[in-house]
Amino acid sequence: MEKKGTNLLENGLVWFGAGVSIAEILTGTYFAPLGFGKGLAAIFVGHIIGCVLLYLAGLIGGRARKSAMETVKMSFGEKGGLLFSVLNIVQLLGWTAIMIYDGALAAGGVWSVGHWVWCLVIGALIVVWILIGIRNLGKVNTVAMAALFILTIVLSYVVFTGGGLNVSGEGMSFGAAVELAVAMPLSWLPLISDYTREAEKPGKATAVSAVVYGLVSCWMYVIGMGAAIFTGESDIAQIMLKAGLGVAGLAIIVFSTVTTTFLDAYSAGVSSESLSKRISGKWVAVGAAVLGTVGAIAFPMDDITDFLYLIGSVFAPMIAVQIADFFLLKDDRSGRSVDWINMAVWVVGFILYRYLMTVDIPVGNTLPDMAITALLCLAVSRLRKKAA
Repeated sequence: MEKKGTNLLENGLVWFGAGVSIAEILTGTYFAPLGFGKGLAAIFVGHIIGCVLLYLAGLIGGRARKSAMETVKMSFGEKGGLLFSVLNIVQLLGWTAIMIYDGALAAGGVWSVGHWVWCLVIGALIVVWILIGIRNLGKVNTVAMAALFILTIVLSYVVFTGGGLNVSGEGMSFGAAVELAVAMPLSWLPLISDYTREAEKPGKATAVSAVVYGLVSCWMYVIGMGAAIFTGESDIAQIMLKAGLGVAGLAIIVFSTVTTTFLDAYSAGVSSESLSKRISGKWVAVGAAVLGTVGAIAFPMDDITDFLYLIGSVFAPMIAVQIADFFLLKDDRSGRSVDWINMAVWVVGFILYRYLMTVDIPVGNTLPDMAITALLCLAVSRLRKKAA
């Protein structure tokens, strides 16, 4: 019997949950020194760039009916793709730990019972989400998302009626702010195909996923920026306490952390399956949640900007090569062991990204890096055909 795919509502709920995140709210606070108008423009420009790329990445997996890391093999070869699988698992473990850490820290600000206790509670709920399974989360996600939607509207009201302007501190450039906005949707590029591959209507599901995530992520950034500007407070837990959102605030923190971090742990399991067919993705996902919980308890993870830029430098040139191969060249190199030429193009893209970080570009450095990497991929392909 043919396995039934996920519908548009289920895809939308998954990516709504991905967008509602304490980490995104905290990242939004960094935009406050730009002022509301300039900060809002940077958030929108960055998310438009990031979500177009997210859509293209998801479309590759949806059309090919392959997970994110399996689609990587189509450009870099069977064994070449394993490098990115390992890098993706590492970044997902990092995200799992960061999300649990931020969630526990915020929850502790509302109800102080010990950081490690909240880490264990959030970690345990993530494991429950994983064991329920992506195909059985429909009703659970509907209830959780409805509650988060209502509570986040309340939080938005509290933030934007909080008082006068409180802009201070050393501001980043507009280009750096755009890049920080691009970085969050970019971090989901190596995951989105894990969900669109099972969609009944891959094209529409990918569009819904990218649009829902983009809108909700912008909303979270704006809440964070607004909190810092209009209340002078960057600690979301304190804002909730001042507003009297005790239990409701705690619910926002815990469930938003669980619904977002579940995706990271789940995709760590899916990525591990591309390493070996004997690996059980579900139990690797559980292991990722456990390791993330331990990491959140053991290590401080207060500033994630360097981590976001590292993700961008790895995965922006990777997806640029994939987009060029899949949509323009229509090549599939999964039959090869390693495609060393595409691997070399990726290395050039990686180095270029790190260099562009030192240059202030109004649209950030992801877009120019990917454009140059994709053009290089096309040029190299022409040389291949001439040599053949």
